[in-house]
Amino acid sequence: MKTLDECIAIALHTPYAHGGPIANGILREHAEDYIVNEIPLLEPDGEGEHVWLKIRKRHTNTDYVAKQLQKLANVKSMAVSYAGMKDRHALTTQWFSVHLPGVTDEPDWQSLANDEIEILETKRHSRKLRRGTLLGNQFKIQIRDINVDAELLAQRAKAITQHGVPNYFASQRFGHSGANINKAQAMFAGDRRIKRHQRSIYLSSARSMLFNHILAQRVESGSWNTLQLGDICLRTGKRGFFPVDELNDEFEQRLVAGEIHPTAPLWGQGDLPVTGEIKILEEQLPIDFPDWCAGLEKAGLKMERRALRLIPEEFLFEKNDAGVSINFNLPAGCYATSIIRELFDAKDYDRFNKT
Repeated sequence: MKTLDECIAIALHTPYAHGGPIANGILREHAEDYIVNEIPLLEPDGEGEHVWLKIRKRHTNTDYVAKQLQKLANVKSMAVSYAGMKDRHALTTQWFSVHLPGVTDEPDWQSLANDEIEILETKRHSRKLRRGTLLGNQFKIQIRDINVDAELLAQRAKAITQHGVPNYFASQRFGHSGANINKAQAMFAGDRRIKRHQRSIYLSSARSMLFNHILAQRVESGSWNTLQLGDICLRTGKRGFFPVDELNDEFEQRLVAGEIHPTAPLWGQGDLPVTGEIKILEEQLPIDFPDWCAGLEKAGLKMERRALRLIPEEFLFEKNDAGVSINFNLPAGCYATSIIRELFDAKDYDRFNKT
């Protein structure tokens, strides 16, 4: 059974797949150094009782913007929604929706505009914008104060575009210094001080830690981006999974092309669909983490799967006077830091200057 310190280390200190960072640098010295643009799954059609707002925010978290919309529209919190959380220390663009049934005289949305919030567009739609309703995110990132060999950078970028990177859950999922892991353990132990609205955060942290543990083991064995007999695969851009009941050229070609990816469990109620040595590996989770697995099952979460490998789309890099800029697109639920860490040891500017 793993100790709390071991669980925090598992969550935060994951092994590299491509040999470690090739240079040091500074990340997010300015909001414009970290630009995130949401890639929507759909856009509002112009009619309906939901107002969709396209908002650009700077140094502001998503939940804060949602609360400002709620206050201005004088509605309950459930009436305001968004597809996904966006980084606070960044310049980000995303859609929000506000449910205003029967309201024709809308609030003055532009009254929210300031140096941190910009209202880009408002449009009606027939449905609420629900969590996860997005294709992904487009990232434009500037790494500053970095000195890197151009040829080495090109080689590492090529390796990432060809083979991908481990699809870890990033440190922000686990809170500062792994605080959410600590809270999750307390919650599973019956701590009644845990507030209801925080439960989902801690459950997600626990689940993510277990996933990172399996992925880290497969990175260390070199099997994170290869197919193993008994694996369960995910099709790129699809929800369906299928088993690898034999290893053949077709599967290998589809893997190399980035069409399919091996997966690991997001723990919950249900059976593990894997077989063979992969099943032996994954069945070790409830042995090493009995309270964590039992807690997730008791909370009612269902067994799910997540891809072990992440391949960025439209990956571009450029050396400039400030350092290095990198641009890429990622599917929903994936982290830009998974790409950055395989290139650079980029210290976060705000945290760096506070230490």
